[in-house]
Amino acid sequence: MPKFAYYPGCVAEFSSKELNKTTKALAPMLDIELLPMPAATCCGAGDIASAKPNLYLTLNVRILSQAEEMGVDILTICNVCTLNLRRANKMVKEDPRLLEKVNEELVAAGARPYEGTKEVTHMLWYLAGEEGMSALEANGPKGLNGLRVAPYYGCQLLRPSSVMGFEDPDKPQSLERLITALGGEVADYEAKSQCCGFPIILARESVALKESHVALSQARDVGAEVMVTPCPLCHLAMDAYQPKAEAQNGTEYNMPVLHLPQLIGLALGMTPKDLDFKRHMVPADRVAEIVGV
Repeated sequence: MPKFAYYPGCVAEFSSKELNKTTKALAPMLDIELLPMPAATCCGAGDIASAKPNLYLTLNVRILSQAEEMGVDILTICNVCTLNLRRANKMVKEDPRLLEKVNEELVAAGARPYEGTKEVTHMLWYLAGEEGMSALEANGPKGLNGLRVAPYYGCQLLRPSSVMGFEDPDKPQSLERLITALGGEVADYEAKSQCCGFPIILARESVALKESHVALSQARDVGAEVMVTPCPLCHLAMDAYQPKAEAQNGTEYNMPVLHLPQLIGLALGMTPKDLDFKRHMVPADRVAEIVGV
């Protein structure tokens, strides 16, 4: 059973608790052991990175150091957390002097220095790989019963390639492989790897809602019955803000949006109650009816 230091990030622990809950319930079904990181802090997202880059780097390296002390790599369920942790890891691994400077800060704060031995992977990457696919096959998923699923990657899990590097950012296929393996049909569309607008939603809401409109309307127009995303921030933009996007753009999407672990859980026979569908802004009950759970 592979073991990971589980880093859910802030959003999955607070605003999107259904993601954290489902991931924890799903892990043993896929023979994954998630080790908690109780001392881990926020990764700082883009705000701290822009305002205080030294603090941002130290925060993320401290998280990496905790995983190193645990003796395992980090598994994330958030695009933004994945990007920040991988960027910080790359920076200090490629620059010994920078690592030395960050470690001085860590030691001064009473934290363990980082030796640069660990990696960070997103749950999507693990499951779309050979080991993850084998785990899905071994558990014999009941399947999605031909559910038409629109994959939505967002932008930060794919770019920049020099940091993320799992697949071609212009032609990603990991979500498609999982959807197909789970017995669903892929509803493909151009905007699946574009930004959801969430990073600017508080400062320029109307602009952000135009971004989500592009993906939601395209997914609807290709006959998708549900959208799935590996990022809780993309989920908030597409689900929680969907009524606002409909009002601003004078249209209806009626598009349920699932977190990736929820879609997998659905295929494995978990119920809407297990998956906490009640926390979604756009009802997802009809998705469960199509699948037959």
